[in-house]
Amino acid sequence: MDKKPLIILTGPTAVGKSSLSISLAKRINAEIISADSMQVYKGMNIGTAKIKPEEMKGVAHYLIDELEPDEEFNVVKFKQMARFYMEQIYAKGKIPLLVGGTAFYIQAVLYDIDFDESDSDSSYRDYLSELARQKGNEYLHNLLREKDPESAAVIHPNNLKRVIRALEYIKQTGKKISEHNRDQKAKASPYNFCYFVLNRDRAALYDSINKRVDQMIKEGLINEVKALMEAGFSRDLVSMQGLGYKELIAYLNGEYSLEEAIEILKRDTRHFAKRQLTWFKHERDVIWINKDDFSSEEEILAYMTDILNSKFII
Repeated sequence: MDKKPLIILTGPTAVGKSSLSISLAKRINAEIISADSMQVYKGMNIGTAKIKPEEMKGVAHYLIDELEPDEEFNVVKFKQMARFYMEQIYAKGKIPLLVGGTAFYIQAVLYDIDFDESDSDSSYRDYLSELARQKGNEYLHNLLREKDPESAAVIHPNNLKRVIRALEYIKQTGKKISEHNRDQKAKASPYNFCYFVLNRDRAALYDSINKRVDQMIKEGLINEVKALMEAGFSRDLVSMQGLGYKELIAYLNGEYSLEEAIEILKRDTRHFAKRQLTWFKHERDVIWINKDDFSSEEEILAYMTDILNSKFII
């Protein structure tokens, strides 16, 4: 049976994926599924750099504005929802285009990764949660670094759920979750795919990140965070631990000055971009696109469509 086509466009935060994805989707008759762990939440627009309806230019988008900030969203749920929408897109005779920077989510769909969610004993999970509450997220992250440095390198200390899951996996199986993920990735993809990673010069990328944070503040990120807090969404929610939210919650609670919060947000976003690039460099079968090697978006699109034609995807 012929494999169905799937196109992925990813890259570090603030590299310019959204604009390029719209142009590509219009050119190849695709619809976009957001591979982003934050843009799925309603009311979290500015801090997630969510694409605006008018910027979509008529291209259908999925997994944007679908959940409330206190609803659970994880890689298992993403995979289920993404595959549901992919079938809808295929039924229209179109191609699904996965766009976003949450690499683990992309990997889950691309290689049909199996997640064992069957263990119901939460005692060790609860113990780790309490340990994090008493000693802090960094303490738990350091435990993971000792046991599974490869996982620790790509999981942020504040992503407590994934840190705990990785430690729990070691206790349950005696194996590292990074080894499990590597085994899963070694499977052949069920799709005829092209996996594009958009990148640019590191200094230019970091400058773009800094400017984006300044623009978010101008657009009203502080008021967005205030509104979420006033609606009862607490800082311990996974969604409210996202970049742009946890830093400004700390500012609004008097823990930082605004200037400190902004600098911390810029620094943490740069670190996040670096971790994203580390992950992409370990992926196989990716096609790197360095923006600095092209004089225009049109040139990038021509390059991408030539590759897609050569792979018989379009």
